[in-house]
Amino acid sequence: MPAEAPRPGAGPREAGKPDLRALLPAELAALVRELGAPPYRGEQLFRWLHGRQVEELGEMSNVPSELRAALADRVALPAISLDREQLSVDGTRKIRWVTGDGQRIESVLIPDDKEERDKLTLCISSQVGCAIDCQFCATATLGFRRHLSAGEIVQQVYKAMALGGRKPTNLVFMGMGEPLHNFDQVTRALAILQNPWGIAMSPRRMTVSTAGLVPGIEKLGKLQPAPNLAISLNATTDEVRDRIMPINRKWPIAALLEACRAFPLSHGRRVTFEYVLLAGVNDSDDDAHRLTRLLRNIPHKVNLIPWNPFNGPAFERPAEARVYAFQAILREANMAVYVRTPRGDDIDAACGQLAARDEPSLVPVPRWQRPTPPPI
Repeated sequence: MPAEAPRPGAGPREAGKPDLRALLPAELAALVRELGAPPYRGEQLFRWLHGRQVEELGEMSNVPSELRAALADRVALPAISLDREQLSVDGTRKIRWVTGDGQRIESVLIPDDKEERDKLTLCISSQVGCAIDCQFCATATLGFRRHLSAGEIVQQVYKAMALGGRKPTNLVFMGMGEPLHNFDQVTRALAILQNPWGIAMSPRRMTVSTAGLVPGIEKLGKLQPAPNLAISLNATTDEVRDRIMPINRKWPIAALLEACRAFPLSHGRRVTFEYVLLAGVNDSDDDAHRLTRLLRNIPHKVNLIPWNPFNGPAFERPAEARVYAFQAILREANMAVYVRTPRGDDIDAACGQLAARDEPSLVPVPRWQRPTPPPI
């Protein structure tokens, strides 16, 4: 049976103190009021933490020293720190962070392969490890360790911005962990990142990816505004999905797709379906035809992801001809479908390879040479 949702809560707190970076503006206003300061000081705190991304209370020059001292007694500012950075031949950067309690998590900065589009995607983690146990994913080998706090989540963004020298154009919760298992902290992070007093990320530029937690999808759809939704689907029958994604035994394909149909989409928005192609498992012509039928009546796009290998599972990446034959069947059904060329797979930074290892667990595969895709 699939793992139950981990116990709610965030990461460790300093002597039980809340993480100041995880507090929303109204909560900061209430906190400073309790400490005898006017509510506008809450806005000042938020701007320092999320606009200027300071790391110490002492850096907040326009906040009275008496309030800073009172805050130090009431709250914590747990920090993540840079542990290791690796650069791929394709420009992808994998960044390993260490949390205050010594846990390791990873983020990935992915520049667009066409420089003229000036697109920079940041993939961030929401948990240390993961409880979902997808058989093709390296993070699953870690098991679940703990949730990240909203403060630890947003710090990945701020520190990656400092390293990359710019704000990412797109933010995806597709790193280590299942975001909807950590719903409260992930949605707090979304609200913080969208706030105009901070870095003002557009919700249309933020995507939450899930392995298929149906109740979490329903709750995510109630947010105003809701982020983009991505579904890690990866199979067209329950028999195969049960085997490679045990969560399917609790929320099978039919229930998952019904939640997707109910997810509110504003004009022009679509649900993204991620489909990791495993040779001889889910990449047949029959699978492609079934996928066209399954996604009927759901505004969608499909990302085909040739499996990114790591030592352990007995899967194989499909041949490129098979990948593009699968895509061609979907295109014949007028589906929006894209093949995601592996990025960062030479440093274990590609989709499904994150495990915060001391050394990369590389499996030799031929470098991806994109053939001319079939005509649209």
